[in-house]
Order: sequence, then structure tokens, then C-alpha cells
Amino acid sequence: MRRLALTDEDVAGRKLVLSWFRDAGLEVTLDRIGNVRARRSGLDDSLAPVVIGSHVDSVATAGRFDGCLGVLGGLEVVRTLNDQEVRTLRPIELAIWTEEEGCRFGTDMLGSAVAAGRITEAQARSLTDAGGISVGAELDRHGLVGPVAVPVTPPAHYLECHIEQGPILEAGGYEIGVVTGVQAILWHRLTIRGRAAHAGTTPDALRHSATLAAALVTVKLDEMVKSGRYGALLANVGRFDTAPNLVNIVASEAVITIDLRNPEEDAIQRASADLLAYCREVEQRTGVTIASEITAHTPPVQFYDEVMDEVEATANRFGLSNRRIMSGAGHDAGEMAAICPTGMVFVPGKYDGISHNPREYSTPKACADGINVLFQCAVSFANRS
Repeated sequence: MRRLALTDEDVAGRKLVLSWFRDAGLEVTLDRIGNVRARRSGLDDSLAPVVIGSHVDSVATAGRFDGCLGVLGGLEVVRTLNDQEVRTLRPIELAIWTEEEGCRFGTDMLGSAVAAGRITEAQARSLTDAGGISVGAELDRHGLVGPVAVPVTPPAHYLECHIEQGPILEAGGYEIGVVTGVQAILWHRLTIRGRAAHAGTTPDALRHSATLAAALVTVKLDEMVKSGRYGALLANVGRFDTAPNLVNIVASEAVITIDLRNPEEDAIQRASADLLAYCREVEQRTGVTIASEITAHTPPVQFYDEVMDEVEATANRFGLSNRRIMSGAGHDAGEMAAICPTGMVFVPGKYDGISHNPREYSTPKACADGINVLFQCAVSFANRS
């Protein structure tokens, strides 16, 4: 699947889901950054709602489950309550967050970050994609700027069910992951400028190769991860573009993106600082200039004990094997944890939990187990005064 945020494909997907929301009797509203909230009234609508959410935008080579499980699972919670004619004390709302993936506009969890107040509406609207199109322009083009002000009023609780996107649950034979939090994420974009030259006539000592500089940085990241000096650091170079990108010309420019992950904020900051210091060494060695921009940074998040305990107790009551697990991927729940008690339910994935890939797959039973746990937790919190 390919539903990059705020493209025509993403908006078409939204419209389909919103039609299902309305068929379930939900009142649909939008906030100023295009986040969807669909409300099922409670016995006392003056009380803050319990919100269930995730996203329907995708990476460029996505599978069918990332984000969608949480949104459609939330819809199934509402449909089940409707079928059983059950009213909860508090309202229950379903959320679809704008640009969770960050692969179009460079900042992940954008919509939920604006809703929670970490990023301002103006900052978010000014972000642009590779073609120079801004978030604001796309929101306006699609008519997605709603009346609800941001940051939003905090809900009573926020819950999200998601595929694990990793191998731990499947390898251990666990049916449910009780998510303890989200590790820190720090994204850099490096723009490396050298000098174009003929690959056959320019002596090595006179070259200023942007490709060489980018490769040195890439190898350095691998050494940093394996050194153990930064704890459980993970690093990835995802984008690697060169210009003029021709076989017989020394590259004059390279743009690479660096994704750093770590459960510890101080460790990820040390890794970032040491990486930038190494870039200065690369400049001296290769004769290039390296400009760095931080495009995303979310600190580590610890979810609420109250919610973790509820997820764990529910899984145990259903006889579902479970373990506590920290999320290696970013999620909207990580942003919502700043404003309300928050928690997540993970379900295992097949094929080593592969995600951001068409082979992404969780079985119907795994999905049902996760949504059943989500359902019970949501109803429990929605019936608390």
C-alpha cells in the first residue's frame, strides 16, 4: 500500500473510514491540523472521553496492518457496543492522526504532536515535502482544517492497539504485548557538498567526494552501535541520494537521513553529539562541507502503570500469554502520554514481525486477541467516574 500523508490516496482512505464511522452513528469532527475525532456519546457527556486511535497514512512500501489495525479495531469496539446496546458512562472517541509516519513531511507523529502541544500548528503547517508542498497547503486543498482548536483538551485516557513491528512476541510465543513505553527517536538530515570532477582524470588527493563522506558517516554509525558506548543504540541511514548520480563523475552533493533510536535520552544525545563531531573530521579528511538538520526528536516515553496493569490483567483474564515490552517504533500514543494516562496493546506479527513492507502480517486471531483486550480496557476506563 502507498498512502503518503495528505496525498489523494490518504484522503480517499480517510473518507472510506469516515463513512464507516458515520454508519456506526459516530459524530465526526476535525481539528486544525486535520486529526479526526469520532464521538460515541456516553451517559454523561460532560466527562472527558476515552480515546482510541492510530493512523491510516503509510510509508511508501507499506503493509496492511500498521496503523490500520488500531483505527479499525477502535471501530469494532464501537460496533460491538452498539450491537450489545451498551452505554458507557464516559464518551468514547476514535482518532485518526495526521502524518504519523513522517515519511512525506519529515516529522513523524505530526498530528498527535500538534494535538498534544509539542509542535505548534504554525510549525506543522510550514513543513514541506521533497517537492516543496507544505502541510498547510495540503490541508487547505483537501478541506481538512477543522474547527477544533489545538492543542486539544486532554482526554481521560488514550489507548492504542498496534502490531509489534518486530520479532520479540512471535519468537517468544506471546499473544499480547503490554507496552511499557516508546524509546527515544532522533532524526538527522545531512547535506554534504563537495565538488564534481571527472572520475578518471582527477587525482585522489584533489577530490572532494560527497559520496565518500556519506559512506564514512554510514560506517561510523555502525561502529557506534557496535561499540556499546551508547547503550542499546540503533542507527539507520534510510535515504542516500547523490548528485549528479552518474557513474563517471565524482559526486558534488549527497543527502542522507539518519535515524537514531535509544531507550535512554542521555545516550541518544551523546550519540548525536559524537556523530556531529565526527562529521567535522570527515570534512577535514574529504574537503567537503556537511550541514546537519534535526528533523524529528521525541524523547523516551514511559506509559502509565494504571494502563499497563489493566492491559496485563485483561490479557491474563482471557488466558492470553503476555509480556511487557518497550516499543522500538514511534506511535501517536507516545505523544498523547504527555497529556493523559496512555497505554498500548501489541499483537505479534509473522515473518519476524516484518513491517513497513508488503509482507507485514498478523493473523486474524492475533488481531482479534489484541482488539478484545483493547475493548475490555476501553470499557473499563469509560465506566470510571
